[in-house]
Amino acid sequence: MPRDVRGTGGDGPVGARLAATVRWSGTTAVVTVAGELDRDNQEPLREALSASLARHAERVVVDCGRLTFCDSTGLNLLLNARLDALEAGSRVELAAVRPPVDRLLDITGVVAVFRIHDELPGDLVEGEHP
Repeated sequence: MPRDVRGTGGDGPVGARLAATVRWSGTTAVVTVAGELDRDNQEPLREALSASLARHAERVVVDCGRLTFCDSTGLNLLLNARLDALEAGSRVELAAVRPPVDRLLDITGVVAVFRIHDELPGDLVEGEHP
């Protein structure tokens, strides 16, 4: 399946530290992010979220199942994307948040402003629908 956006950031001796891809399920953009989201590696996710909203996604679900780290810069990116989505008549949801990122969301109170799914909703899992 073709990807609409693919980006990597922070190419160093160990390679890319963050990747983000977008795929579509109807009018929902599923943004899969993997690696470490921080000040130096935010562009791939920023581009994926912006591209999703530019294509008028009614809903953007960020699959965080492979996101291993998120700092305050990444948190601000998600919060700003949420505001941009609301302004555009859309919404941003998070799915499959792992413990280190979940802790950040919890201690900052961000869990109160996002709809957070324990895992990627079944209708959005690639290859699992009729």
